Amino acid sequence: MKIYNRLLNIDPNLNTSVFLFGPRGIGKTLWIKTHLKDGLYFDFLNMEIFNEFVANPTRLEKRIPKGFKQFIILDEVQKIPEILNEVHRLIETYGYRFVLTGSSARSLRRKGVNLLAGRALNYIMHPLTCYELAEDFSLKTALQFGLLPQIYHSLDPKHYLETYVFNYLREEILQEGIMRNLNAFARFLETASFSQGNIINMSEIAREAVLDRKAVSSYFDIVEDLLMSYRLPPFTKRAKRRLILHHKFYYFDPGLYRVLRPMGPLDITDEIDGASLETLFLAHLRAVNDYYRLGYKLYYWRTSNGHEVDFIVYGERGLFAFEIKRKRSIHRSDLNGLNAFANDYTMAKCYLLYGGDSEEFHDKIHILPFVEGLQRLINIL
Repeated sequence: MKIYNRLLNIDPNLNTSVFLFGPRGIGKTLWIKTHLKDGLYFDFLNMEIFNEFVANPTRLEKRIPKGFKQFIILDEVQKIPEILNEVHRLIETYGYRFVLTGSSARSLRRKGVNLLAGRALNYIMHPLTCYELAEDFSLKTALQFGLLPQIYHSLDPKHYLETYVFNYLREEILQEGIMRNLNAFARFLETASFSQGNIINMSEIAREAVLDRKAVSSYFDIVEDLLMSYRLPPFTKRAKRRLILHHKFYYFDPGLYRVLRPMGPLDITDEIDGASLETLFLAHLRAVNDYYRLGYKLYYWRTSNGHEVDFIVYGERGLFAFEIKRKRSIHRSDLNGLNAFANDYTMAKCYLLYGGDSEEFHDKIHILPFVEGLQRLINIL
């Protein structure tokens, strides 16, 4: 199996412990086994190890050689959250260093468990990027099947994604007792897929999924807790216009979105592909921001009279606006949102990424072919 060179960087000589978060199937375990080979590894998905420590977390001390200096890795630590109290004690008593992987910090916080009181640095692992895939990157493949590593080693990517969703529901939701009604949650996941890249309308989703509005709200929290989705807030800083203030919704990976989104003869392919393109860009935006610790906050911008920019990136390094278009040719009207934003925020650097082949410059707007824009994103930011 080909191992891709990931952008994630955790110094093995780091003198502190680490939380490594990311959705299941993202490549955390493979990265750890490749980069932290001298570490002491415990996999809580292994039932024998799980049963040993869930019965008595204090047994962990007896499994660590005295004076051990390398990282001690607890993989999928959310399976036994109580063990974090023992981890805290071992850090304080012996100065041991841990790498603790899991699906979400928020998920652990909601359980009221010990997150080591700031004694561990947080890292996030994202789906593969075009930089990591290099010559294996294919826009068509990424839009259809996404960027989970196993996609690029599977003979049947669609079947893998269907299995991935099923396993996520079974292992991450049912086994942890987050909810009892799997059928209702499955209906929610499908209905929410129609909101990909759109403003969340809780009441409409509740009606379509035949669910209570309160349940829908809690389900949104759950998928975000498990890092399966991301809610993009509106950009409102020093607003000069009346704005739309609700969040937009995205599943974290184009492949996950496509497998959850039902497709029928009445569906418009361009709408689905457009949402996949935005999702792919957002995945790269989040990965670059986290891996390079750029410290940006991500938003979208939409006025009450219909001007919109898909992604706003704001931080100490600057203000950037990105519009994503699937079409191969750009018309003046496609620039209306970016022009309106540039007029309100004159310091902003504005980009439009599209399905064509030519780089163009329109006043304050820099137009790039989509893949070229992805490849340049690190340098832009």
